Amino acid sequence: MAHAGIGADLEGVHAVAAALDAGRVRSIAVERGRLRHDDMNDLVARARDAGIRVDVVDDVRDRAVTGAPQGIVARAEPISALRLKDALAVESPALLVMDHIEDPRNVGAAARSALAAGMTALVVSKDRSAPLGATAFKAAVGALERLPIVMVGSIGEALKRMEKADVWTVGLDGDADQTLFGMDLLTRPVAIVVGAEGRGLSRLVRERCDVLASIPMVGTTESLNASVASALACYEVARMRGWVS
Repeated sequence: MAHAGIGADLEGVHAVAAALDAGRVRSIAVERGRLRHDDMNDLVARARDAGIRVDVVDDVRDRAVTGAPQGIVARAEPISALRLKDALAVESPALLVMDHIEDPRNVGAAARSALAAGMTALVVSKDRSAPLGATAFKAAVGALERLPIVMVGSIGEALKRMEKADVWTVGLDGDADQTLFGMDLLTRPVAIVVGAEGRGLSRLVRERCDVLASIPMVGTTESLNASVASALACYEVARMRGWVS
């Protein structure tokens, strides 16, 4: 799937407000009926003060990508992706790698958890993965404005580069014998790799991960949603590093 640009199209109050804070918004369309709400009025006033064009319309749904744009859509300058080598060069990197996650809501929710847990970057594939557009940014509730994003041509090749940079790669696999919880490896430069919905990690990515680990579960649940698994893994990294207790 071709990507029009990271965060070029935005919907929802929180996503538009976060992009406005970042200085990316170029135009806004807002529903007339929504202006009775203080948060929407404040957002529109801020946009107009910044010289941004605001179109007041009866309905924004014909301009929207999602089914519930919350009465506001915006066009923005795309976010520039971070280079992988720069993401690997930070002190003690903690990366969340998404192996062809197809649901943009999962990507957005995972990014929100990754930012809250202190992860240093999100790594996604340019192809055969969810676009980082309106749906992902709406689910991220502003997190994708602040979490560095790395876009790579191949997750498998990215893992090879991580190995050369002495970054350990831990793939989440429900069938793995080793548990992610309490893993000492998480205190070192590390990348948590989450597989696609249903299929899990692709064969090549699974083979190139240094370690496969499972998230322990009680009961008969077959697997966790990709965004839930990402959240648990990111917070275990934070816990093992003493960032949260």
